[in-house]
Amino acid sequence: MLYPDIDPVIFALGPLKVHWYGVTYLIGFAAFWWLGRLRARRPDAPLQPQQVDDLLFYGALGVVVGGRVGYMLFYNLDGLLAAPLSLFAVWDGGMSFHGGFLGVLVAMGLCARKLGAGFWRVTDFIAPLVPIGLGSVRIGNFINGELWGGPAGTAVPWAMQVKCDQFAATCFDKLGLPPGTALSPPLHPSQLYEAMLEGLVLFLMLWFYSAKPRPTMTVSALFLIGYGVFRFLVEFVRMPDVQLGYLAFGWVTMGQLLTLPMILVGVALFVYALNRKHT
Repeated sequence: MLYPDIDPVIFALGPLKVHWYGVTYLIGFAAFWWLGRLRARRPDAPLQPQQVDDLLFYGALGVVVGGRVGYMLFYNLDGLLAAPLSLFAVWDGGMSFHGGFLGVLVAMGLCARKLGAGFWRVTDFIAPLVPIGLGSVRIGNFINGELWGGPAGTAVPWAMQVKCDQFAATCFDKLGLPPGTALSPPLHPSQLYEAMLEGLVLFLMLWFYSAKPRPTMTVSALFLIGYGVFRFLVEFVRMPDVQLGYLAFGWVTMGQLLTLPMILVGVALFVYALNRKHT
């Protein structure tokens, strides 16, 4: 399959350009708000429906600030040290899930304190609301033609070839193809794998698990485990960031290095929560 030539700009009004990538964030925030309001009507909810508005504001701030700072620290530290003001050059792209995740944790701590709710009850509340946004943003990555997987071979019928004059970094820097090559070899559309696993599958797991009251902390723990495992596995077929490459053994990526603690902490929290429930 040939990667479709999708214009990342939906429309432009003079200097103002509306990008699909930005719209995918808005879809994630809208889904968070709608599902949060729906979930807040349950008798066991720690928040009232109107308080979801505050939750969304804090969460969005945590995602944007944490995602940008995390990207520069985890994936482009040399660039940040060379030009500290590049931290604010958001138009150049660069957002990190793990940075956004840490930013959301801080934001939820502040929001829980303001609303008078327990931290873990708040994170259990928001965990099922997040995956739709994760999946939506991965679709944005696909539209932008970024974060490609590695060569998939001809045995994968959904693999895609990328025009090298369109995405030179993918072809020349990461795949080592000679300049002038027209098409990449068939690549894994790893953005779509993540959209399915981190988005749809993780959402269904968390939404149905939390459909009835669960021990405090277990929904948050299941989010950590589910996202961590899915991301760790997809990293095996996703090409590493060109400025970092593989960190060890010819296969360990920064994404795996940052994700492994999520899995371990998630398992520990889940076991602790269940044991506390029974004591």
